[in-house]
Amino acid sequence: MLTAPTPESPAPHHDPLLRRLGPGLISGAADDDPSGIATYSQAGAQFGTGLLWSSVLALPLLIAVQLASARLGRTTGRGLAANIRAHRSRPVLVAMVGLLLVANTVNIMADLAAMGDAVALLVGGRAYWYSLAFGVSLAAAQVFLPYARLVVLFKWLTLALFAYVGVLAVQHVPWGDVLRGILLPSLGEDPGAIMTVVAVLGTTISPYLFFWQAAQEAEDMVAKGARSLLEHPQEASDEFARTRLDTIVGMSFSAIIAVVIMISTAVSLHRAGITTIGTSAEAAQALRPLAGEFAFALFAAGVIGTGLLAVPVLAGSAAYAVAEAAGWRNGLRYRWSGAPGFYLIIVVATVGGTLLNVGALPPMRALYWSAVLNGVVSVPILALLMGLVGDPAVMGGFTAHQRLRVLGWMATGVMGFLVILMVGQLLGA
Repeated sequence: MLTAPTPESPAPHHDPLLRRLGPGLISGAADDDPSGIATYSQAGAQFGTGLLWSSVLALPLLIAVQLASARLGRTTGRGLAANIRAHRSRPVLVAMVGLLLVANTVNIMADLAAMGDAVALLVGGRAYWYSLAFGVSLAAAQVFLPYARLVVLFKWLTLALFAYVGVLAVQHVPWGDVLRGILLPSLGEDPGAIMTVVAVLGTTISPYLFFWQAAQEAEDMVAKGARSLLEHPQEASDEFARTRLDTIVGMSFSAIIAVVIMISTAVSLHRAGITTIGTSAEAAQALRPLAGEFAFALFAAGVIGTGLLAVPVLAGSAAYAVAEAAGWRNGLRYRWSGAPGFYLIIVVATVGGTLLNVGALPPMRALYWSAVLNGVVSVPILALLMGLVGDPAVMGGFTAHQRLRVLGWMATGVMGFLVILMVGQLLGA
C-alpha cells in the first residue's frame, strides 16, 4: 500500500529537467558574459588553439567552487556575504564586498559597452545610446518584474549561448590542432600568455558568481516555502542531488561555449593574422570578412543575449553582497518598498556601470581588464568561501566533503599562483 511521505523520507522529485535547473544553470550562462566572450576571443585570436587547455582546466575547479557556493546557501539559508558577516571579522567583510562592488561595476560597464557596440554593428547608430538604453531597461526589469518571471526569463536567455555553436558550425575546424590545444598544456614563449590565462580563469571563476549562486539558493529556498538544511536536515540528500545536477550542467555548458568561442576565433582570426581583439564587438566585426555575414550576425547577437543575462546577475550579486553585509532585507522576491537598500544597489551598480561608458575608461581593453581584475579579486574571496564550507560552526554536519574541499582549495591555489606570476611579470616589464 502506498503511504504519504514523511519528513524523515521526503518524496523524490520527478520534475522535468528544466524545473530542476536554476541557480547553477543561470550562473553558468552568465559566466559567458561579453567580458568572457572578449577574453576567449582574445585568447583564440592571439594564441590560436594553444590555450584551449585553460578552459578545460578551469571546468572541474569551477564546478567545485560553485558547488561550494550552492551548498553554503542551501545549508545555511543565507548568502556568502551574510555568512562572512556572521562568522568572520567586519574588516574582512568590508574589504571583500568592496572589492566585489568595484569589480562588478567595471564588469557591468564593459558588458554594456560591448552590447551597445554589437547593436551598432548590426543596425547602425551610436553605441553609447544603446548601452544607456540597456542599462536603464535592465535596472528597471530587476526592480519591477516579479521574481518568478525573472527566473523564467533568465532561463530562456541562456539559449543565447547557442549562437556560438552556430558560428563554429559554419567554419572549417582542424580538429587535430584542437585536440592538441586541449590535451597538451603550454604557455609558449609569448610573455602575454600568463596574463591571458589569468584573464581566462578570472572570467570563468568569477567572484560575482559565488555571491549570486549562494544567494539564489537561499532565495529559491524561501520562494518554495522550505527551510535551511540546518533546520530541516532530512531534505539534504535530495537537495544536494539537485544542486549537483544544476551546477554540473550549468558550468559544463559554460565551459563548452568558452571552448567553442576560442576555437571559432582561432580558426578564423588567428589564421588570418588578426591577433589583437579589444572587445567582443571587435571580434564580431573581424569575423565578418572571414566567416561571412551569418557568423558575424550570430556572434554579435550572442553578445547582446548574454549581456541581457549577465548584467542583472552582476548587479544582483553586488546588491546581495552589500545588503547582506549591512544587514538589510534583501532578495528579488521583495518589491522596492520591501527592500529599498537592496534595489538601490542594483540601480547604482547598473547605472554607475552605464555612466562609466562616457569616456571615463577607454572601452577598447575594458572587457579584457575586467576579467584580469576578477582573477585578482577571486583569490581572497575563494579562500573565505572554502573556509566557510569546511567549518562545522557554519555548516553543522554538512561541511563540504574532502573531494570538494581539495578541488576548491586547488582553484584558490591555481588562481593565486597565476596572479603572482602576472604581477611579477608586470613589475619586471
